[in-house]
Amino acid sequence: MESAYFAIKKTMLGRRVLRSTTPPGIAQEVYALLSAYQALRIAIADATGATPGTDPDRASFSVALRCARDQIVQAAGIIAGTTIDLVGTIGRTVLEHLMPARRLRISPRAVKRPLSRYAYKSLNIDRRTYTATLSINILTPTISP
Repeated sequence: MESAYFAIKKTMLGRRVLRSTTPPGIAQEVYALLSAYQALRIAIADATGATPGTDPDRASFSVALRCARDQIVQAAGIIAGTTIDLVGTIGRTVLEHLMPARRLRISPRAVKRPLSRYAYKSLNIDRRTYTATLSINILTPTISP
């Protein structure tokens, strides 16, 4: 799930905020982003599934997005009645630019260290009922001759 949010926020939006200021406009933009994301993922899955021995992890979402944007800018196949091969074009581009295979993990994942090395405040302790004790010791100075 987190990688999907990363692909939408970083790759598709380029870390920009949504342009709409009304709730219906924001909903429309979010649905458009999710629809485009799903269409690109389907194109990637179809392209890697049609080629035997190709791991879907090697397909680049950025390459698919760039190709889809190029297809929209070029306005390829906008005349009605023609066959639009948009998924095929995206799939071929993704297969031409596959990323290298992932390396095998040679050591287990390390647990991240906490930000603070000090113990955190426990929520199970009621801090309002502590009794405070106060002791005062009066020291007399010793005078040396």
